[in-house]
Amino acid sequence: MRPYVIMNAGMTLDGKIATRTGDSAISSKEDLERVHRMRESVDAIMVGINTVLADDPRLSIHKIKTDKKNPLRVVVDSHGRTPLSARMFKEEGKTVVAVALKADEEKVKGLREKAEVVVCGSEKVNLKCLMKKLYKMGVKRLLLEGGGNLNWGMLKEGLVDEVQVALAPRIAGGKEAVSLVEGEGYATIAEGVKLELKKHYPLGNDYIMEYRVVGEDEDG
Repeated sequence: MRPYVIMNAGMTLDGKIATRTGDSAISSKEDLERVHRMRESVDAIMVGINTVLADDPRLSIHKIKTDKKNPLRVVVDSHGRTPLSARMFKEEGKTVVAVALKADEEKVKGLREKAEVVVCGSEKVNLKCLMKKLYKMGVKRLLLEGGGNLNWGMLKEGLVDEVQVALAPRIAGGKEAVSLVEGEGYATIAEGVKLELKKHYPLGNDYIMEYRVVGEDEDG
């Protein structure tokens, strides 16, 4: 068993979630409120270490008024590079940092003072192992907020159930800009993850698209 995973991102028309300099201020005010309502509905928010280092996100519900507690924060950080000064540690609620066995022992020791450290995998975090452990911790719905490499890893392992994107009326360009999904990628379009459009609608200046991931047993 594993959590139901929703991959979400603000994206430019050319598929970028951050520019070549790391600027990721893509989402409109309306979309940020949508994202925080999504955060209200899940048990955990998960990001990769590159997102933490680039954006220093709070990973909490703070753009809308709510009585709900912050969801569990999960950082996929194979080598234990999460800064102890990260803003998320100042927010209410619990943080889990997932590391690999090869992570630096001193760094992991420091992280244990700020978060619960979960070990999955040898060289890099085994995402299937992590999903199983999170499910046992009570995470039934998980919001995946990237970045591009973690999105690829989750999709490649068949761990994403739904994809939502807010398409912003901007073009960023740049071969070094971060795309929605990075990683190795598939060799052919036919191998790519198949999606089924569930819902689409305008929101402020953005356009929201919600997709269901079509399982291999359903494809064809």
